[in-house]
Amino acid sequence: MANTSKSRPKKQGKLSVYLYIPNIIGYIRVLLNVYAFAICFSQKWVFSTLYFVSFVCDAVDGWCARKFNQVSTFGAVFDMVTDRISTACLLVILSQVYRPGLVFVSLLALDIASHWLQMYSTFLVGKTSHKDVKDSSSWLFRLYYGNRMFMGFCCVACEVLYIILFLIAEGQNENLVDVLLSSLQQGSPLSFLLALSLFGWAIKQIINFIQMKTAADACVLYDIENAEALISIIIFLYYRRICGYPRVPAFWRSRYRLEVATNR
Repeated sequence: MANTSKSRPKKQGKLSVYLYIPNIIGYIRVLLNVYAFAICFSQKWVFSTLYFVSFVCDAVDGWCARKFNQVSTFGAVFDMVTDRISTACLLVILSQVYRPGLVFVSLLALDIASHWLQMYSTFLVGKTSHKDVKDSSSWLFRLYYGNRMFMGFCCVACEVLYIILFLIAEGQNENLVDVLLSSLQQGSPLSFLLALSLFGWAIKQIINFIQMKTAADACVLYDIENAEALISIIIFLYYRRICGYPRVPAFWRSRYRLEVATNR
């Protein structure tokens, strides 16, 4: 009898996935962020540099995942969680530096809600990636997830804006509107960078709203379809078991997509 064990591919262990190159980069990102936030108030420029390097690594790990064929569900979830926590921590800090702090708390809530709903609705409808939005009715939403350059610009703009706001704050209880207006009116390269990042940031927030609404609609549609399926079963049993009809009337078949009943 021929030995077929050699032809069978070895099953990957859990450890091998944890040691994927993109996942190792993700661990480095976490360490960079932990140290960066530990020194954020004492060494602003070091914090900003480390935070931005960690953000750049987000693109690097995605490239490595595709380059070395090491795409994994764990890596995708770990990457998104790292992104959300990093941005959330920075927004919390900005909410303590600027007034009204509710602006940054609201941005934090929108960011988490839109991405969580998008991930949940993705798995609910059976898609393999939260970036699969080809069936969306919003051209801006499709452009965001369909064009890496556009998505990269919006994401970088958000992070750069938050870093700039943190760097230019001279103390706590700064008025957000006053700081933005005074910085934009200086006419310096920083003013141009701030204006450009504001533009990308605004687009990103619009996309977050669209993403949240689209994902919520997907969840509601799933509930409606499940409810209709339950009604269909009840009607089917009613006509077959109670009324003794061999077939379900055409009206109900067309409305609830019931198949023609066979034998009683």
